[in-house]
Amino acid sequence: MPEDRGQPGNKGAEAAGARETPPPVAALARIAAPVTSLTGVGPAVARRLAALDINTVADLLYHFPRRYLDRSTVMAIGSVKEGEEATVIGRVAEVESRRGRNRKNILTITIFDGTGYVSGVWFNQEYHKERLAEGVEAAFSGKVTYQYNRLQIVNPSYDVLGGEEGDDRAEGIHTGRIIPLYPATSGVTSASLRRLVSRALDSVRGMADPVPRATREKFELMPLEEALREAHFPTGPEPLARARYRAAFDEIFMMQVGLALRRKHREAEARGIAHSAPPELTARFLESLPFELTSAQERAWREISSDMERGVQMNRLLQGEVGSGKTVVAVLALLKAVENGYQGAMMAPTEVLAHQHFRRVSEMLDGLPVRVELVTAGTARDILAAVSTGEVHVIVGTHALIQEGTEFHGLGLVVVDEQHRFGLDQRAALAEKGADPDILHMSATPIPRTLSMTLFGDLDMSVIDELPAGRKGVVTVVADRSQRKGAFAMVGREVARGRQVFVICPLIEESDKLEARAAADEAKRLEAEFPGRTVELLHGQMKSAEKRGVMERFETGEIDILISTVVVEVGVDVPNATVMIVENADRFGLAQLHQLRGRIGRGTERAICVLFADPTTEEAKARMEAIRQYDDGFELAEADLRIRGEGSLFGTRQSGLPDLKVARLSRNVELIRKARAEAFAIVGDDPTLSKVENLLLRWEANRRFAGELDWLFKG
Repeated sequence: MPEDRGQPGNKGAEAAGARETPPPVAALARIAAPVTSLTGVGPAVARRLAALDINTVADLLYHFPRRYLDRSTVMAIGSVKEGEEATVIGRVAEVESRRGRNRKNILTITIFDGTGYVSGVWFNQEYHKERLAEGVEAAFSGKVTYQYNRLQIVNPSYDVLGGEEGDDRAEGIHTGRIIPLYPATSGVTSASLRRLVSRALDSVRGMADPVPRATREKFELMPLEEALREAHFPTGPEPLARARYRAAFDEIFMMQVGLALRRKHREAEARGIAHSAPPELTARFLESLPFELTSAQERAWREISSDMERGVQMNRLLQGEVGSGKTVVAVLALLKAVENGYQGAMMAPTEVLAHQHFRRVSEMLDGLPVRVELVTAGTARDILAAVSTGEVHVIVGTHALIQEGTEFHGLGLVVVDEQHRFGLDQRAALAEKGADPDILHMSATPIPRTLSMTLFGDLDMSVIDELPAGRKGVVTVVADRSQRKGAFAMVGREVARGRQVFVICPLIEESDKLEARAAADEAKRLEAEFPGRTVELLHGQMKSAEKRGVMERFETGEIDILISTVVVEVGVDVPNATVMIVENADRFGLAQLHQLRGRIGRGTERAICVLFADPTTEEAKARMEAIRQYDDGFELAEADLRIRGEGSLFGTRQSGLPDLKVARLSRNVELIRKARAEAFAIVGDDPTLSKVENLLLRWEANRRFAGELDWLFKG
């Protein structure tokens, strides 16, 4: 990577969390300097590094190697035998590109290590020669064969280790050691990253350690500066393991410190509303229900009601299995707010779901002196005026609730459904429409405990982990093309019995228009296959009124077969629907498949979900097996965490939390538990981390939370 001249000096004082603080903090603050403070990093290189999310020295230091190459295990080319799996290192001696007999382009790149030659061979992959120019040092790995009088490896995996002869030898970072191999990008090679990381490590020599000494001793942590150096340029396997443990601990610990600070700050600042009126409306509502609450619903309602009676703002997450009855519990909370003279608002991520909630809440509250209205982008002015004067008690809507022009008379409770589909700013904007209203977050995506402790560690949590009585459940079948005839014969039988069917069309991430076209083609096919039956279409390209009309006709039984894209993923409740067909199911994530499957089996009939799939990767095969095996959402979520990691459920970035680069929630369960306990104990004893021994911790936690904890430095 060509270098350009960066600006010398440390710009860390401008970074999040940097304040006029004691010298140790200033020593730590060097890691917050922009990456342009390093020699050789000017605007052009900085732009290329930004593609790797590297903007500061800290970003560079925590851009850990994806793997390592131990030169002591590398074989000399002269000693390699035909048929062996080998890793060899040499300099590119020759690059040859020619056309083969079958008109395929054959690229041959030969490396030499002083003992012999070996060639890497690629077919129709000319682009490799851009990275493997003559003079470049590279490592080739793969099965060695002997053809055309020379050793060769077809399609070798390779890493570029350094530039031309003599490049960076003085730094000693590419030779005679365990070599780090980094995630790279266009214009930023692994070799250039090694060079920059080495300079970054030099720039933070003598840095202070933000983790308190007592914590470091309790967890037997390697000192931070040593750990960073070993993580990049390990002196051996054991120091490397300790270094990565330190990095994982810091990620989890700092995240938990930030969550603990958030929670303490909220408790200290929030005044909240003490809802305590006699429960006449809630009692009448419970009496009107045609069923008894499950014990899990009752437990969740007790927890929420108790929160609402405190004079501190409620911040609770209500988790529930698909179809477990979260809406009923949310309505109880809304009624409690109304009984105390306040308004309650429920925000949903889509118009389809908002209309669904509006209809269900209106039906539930029919007969009670409670006015319910819907607020979306096109809501009439008279309804908005009634909301602002307090004539409307319960308001259901989309993000239109937080837009200018929607004013509340006295907002006492905010319910955010499918809360992970809203950003932090959107959730906060609705809460700011009132004076410290209680906040109830709802999610129908079950979350493993390890993940919930991390993503929602600053929230109280209620879990509805049982389904209402009488539900027969859903049988899930993973099928291939050979079973299509039988599956659609079953569709015909169910429709003949008066039941309804969902057919979910392929997920085409690149284009909503392509998804709509695929759904339209499937609708035409099924209209021909089932003459006399009502087949209709639902997709994201339709206008809101059209989508609403289709869903209403499906709910009333006018439509036999609904062909849909994933717009029906959440909230749609049609008890008469007993079959779901999902095309190309292996393209969907487990959480999404579970949400889709939850649209059926909501009545007293046993339902069947047929997933047509042709998984080609081990991960896809594991997902299909998991969705077939587990019908319990929490068990499925744990399986998802094992298969794909935490990113498959919710991104930490959307939750306003630092990214996890080393720690894995599925593998570090015990570490999460212990680090969380330690973090909450420290913050419990020192809620603003103002004690001398916690000043570095306070600064570093704020840096990792991108300045979100700036309030710690005020006053």
